[in-house]
Amino acid sequence: MPLTNSEIRFYDSNVLRLPADKRKEYHAQVDRLITELSRSIRNQTEIQITKVVKAGSFAKFTILRKTSTDPVDVDVVFYISGKNIDRDTLESLNNTIHALLLKVYPNKHVEDFEIQRKAATASFVGSGLSVDIVPVIEDPSRPGYGWQFDIKDGTALQTCAPCQIKFVQVRKDNDADFRTLVRLAKRWRNFSELSALKSFTIELIMAYLLDRDGANGTIEEKFRKFLLYIAQSGLKELIAFPENARPLGQFSNPVVIIDPVYSHNNVAARITEQERQEIVSAAQASWEAAHFASAENDNEVWKEIFGPRFRIEDQA
Repeated sequence: MPLTNSEIRFYDSNVLRLPADKRKEYHAQVDRLITELSRSIRNQTEIQITKVVKAGSFAKFTILRKTSTDPVDVDVVFYISGKNIDRDTLESLNNTIHALLLKVYPNKHVEDFEIQRKAATASFVGSGLSVDIVPVIEDPSRPGYGWQFDIKDGTALQTCAPCQIKFVQVRKDNDADFRTLVRLAKRWRNFSELSALKSFTIELIMAYLLDRDGANGTIEEKFRKFLLYIAQSGLKELIAFPENARPLGQFSNPVVIIDPVYSHNNVAARITEQERQEIVSAAQASWEAAHFASAENDNEVWKEIFGPRFRIEDQA
């Protein structure tokens, strides 16, 4: 017997989804960081911040609650004006932000702050929260848009944090369980140790299936469809969206999933051929397990997909 929507929503609400009190705590912690960092940038540099946007899974409400295998991170996008689009500028921005973080939090260890490919990251030991500070050079001609950079390969990609949040909201409006499905897929990803399958990629695959097939079916059926799509397609099909401006970019990567806010960005570009095969193999095995669990009414098998914390009712 398949899992009912109520049973899956119980699992999502009580095990997967970030609780309201924790969301409030993280909001407050991030707001304090934004306030202090913005003040430091304004007082100690010539950088002009025009807007700050909380982004990523936290802003999209697809984030998982923190566990030993499910980290919690928040993307904070700082829109900056009056800067040139070049690699030196990005390195300078990230290094400046890194130095200011050390001044804002003088009692934290240096290793708590790292320079990532596109952001400076602050990690808070007490709450377990990691905050990625992402500098984006704004495009004054397009509200919400700007240029985000990779400090290792020097690439500059157009992005729009508000547009990405809206993209998920539109899918949520089309399917009330869209965010639940994304959280299920992310928990499966984490338990399966598929680190190459990023959260944004999962959101886009799930959105593609919703756009293609509609919202019909139970939550379990749609989650199994997600696994089956990966297994059958091998992630070899190009995925794009109605939001994409044409023409699309040309890519030769093993997996091509077009960023809905920038048609020349392949969100899945860093997935190698070996990683693609590992993801497809894991999806096939998990689909078979899910099909068996559903057909045989064996809920213990779902723990092979989501891990030992899977439950659909209160514990006795």
